[in-house]
Amino acid sequence: MFSKFALARAFTSLSSRDPRKDPRSVQLGLFRHRGVPCRLFTVLAVESSADDTCAAVVTSSRQILSNVVIKQHDLHEDFGGIHPTVAIEGHQRNMPIAVQRALHESCMSIQRIDGIAFTRGPGIGGCLSVGSNAAKTLAAALGKPLVGVHHMQAHALTPLLTSPPEERPQFPFLTLLVSGGHTLLVLARSHSSFRILANTVDESVGRTYDKVARMLKMPWGARGPAAALEEFCRQDIDDRSIPEIRPFSVPMPRQLAFSFSGLHSAVERHIFRSEAPLTEAHQHAIGRAFQDGAARQLSEKLVQCHSILRDEGIDVRHVVVSGGVASNLYLRARLRDALNDYSPDCRISLIYPPIELCTDNAAMIGWASMHRFLTGDYDDYSVELRSKWSIETISGDPGHLLDQL
Repeated sequence: MFSKFALARAFTSLSSRDPRKDPRSVQLGLFRHRGVPCRLFTVLAVESSADDTCAAVVTSSRQILSNVVIKQHDLHEDFGGIHPTVAIEGHQRNMPIAVQRALHESCMSIQRIDGIAFTRGPGIGGCLSVGSNAAKTLAAALGKPLVGVHHMQAHALTPLLTSPPEERPQFPFLTLLVSGGHTLLVLARSHSSFRILANTVDESVGRTYDKVARMLKMPWGARGPAAALEEFCRQDIDDRSIPEIRPFSVPMPRQLAFSFSGLHSAVERHIFRSEAPLTEAHQHAIGRAFQDGAARQLSEKLVQCHSILRDEGIDVRHVVVSGGVASNLYLRARLRDALNDYSPDCRISLIYPPIELCTDNAAMIGWASMHRFLTGDYDDYSVELRSKWSIETISGDPGHLLDQL
């Protein structure tokens, strides 16, 4: 195991330039810095906060050596949402398989892993416990350091792993976190310092997407109800007999807060008032009106938030959008249009993780843990879960090395 001082020195050399990798670097865990072979720090990470069982191997040079995601959509579709007991049982079956696959696909043995990371919270308590127990047991048995990660922090930092250097967001940046459990606008000041600017007062946008998809009887498919609804709305269905649906209003105008329960209720009332069973064209019209309402609210609050930060003298040039709903291509286009209209003369960069890393995954957990491993800031093997955990209460920045990642 490395000392914290050796790790810090190694990391300083790691981050001073983009190294030229030896052809065998993936197998050996080595790269060359100024002609001298140097050791990478390699993390095995697990994630089980909701209904995806995930394991990944990530290195300090931004390599994702493996990224395994085992979904449970087929187990939960009949329940209309995540059933906690079923999800826990699914994680218990799948976690050993996910870890084994992650190690195999990375060509790494467990002995060559330097640290173990896991999602400590927030999430469904019983689901979190499966990943936590797996990570703690592996770390304790092998004598490896352990780090528990905040789930939404990991979503926010993913573009620091995946974006090329010229597109990488610079602190401070604004991040819109949109998922099945959260809708947050957050100012990211460093890897571990966050300020919540807007939260949802009721349900998250991802949960509302799921509910509307179920009301419109969308089949879940391989990606879940929200993705099925988006795909359905992209289809070209023309039926002029369907009356135009008036745009749904944006709640709490000029307030930095989200609310999606009203949008959900408006869709429900519209369906209830329909005298005949919905035709495909009517489903399509309702789905598009819902997507428009959700995108308008997210866009308006994002622009409002950026304007407030500008008035405070905080120069934000990058906006990161992450979480499962960030994979929605319609939302991406609407956010881009909104920022272009708001700041036509000074382009604000809008940055997303790759679509496959928007939804829950362990690669983001491994990367979010890296700065703590490299500064020797580990958790005890007895560290407790935090199923409810504000991103503002993550421990303070342990040092200047964080901003070199």
